[in-house]
Amino acid sequence: MEYLTVKESGEKWGITARMVNYYCSAGRIKGAEKKGNLWLVPADAEKPTDGRRAQGK
Repeated sequence: MEYLTVKESGEKWGITARMVNYYCSAGRIKGAEKKGNLWLVPADAEKPTDGRRAQGK
């Protein structure tokens, strides 16, 4: 399986690395793994929905 760093995932999804880090620590990205102090995100993972915004408008 291929993994991306938090920074690479953020650039791919158009969000900050800090937000990706939050999603990982909250368990919202399926398959994300923590190695030491680094989160690894599967390359085929989908961006979680932003709970701060209403969906479907």
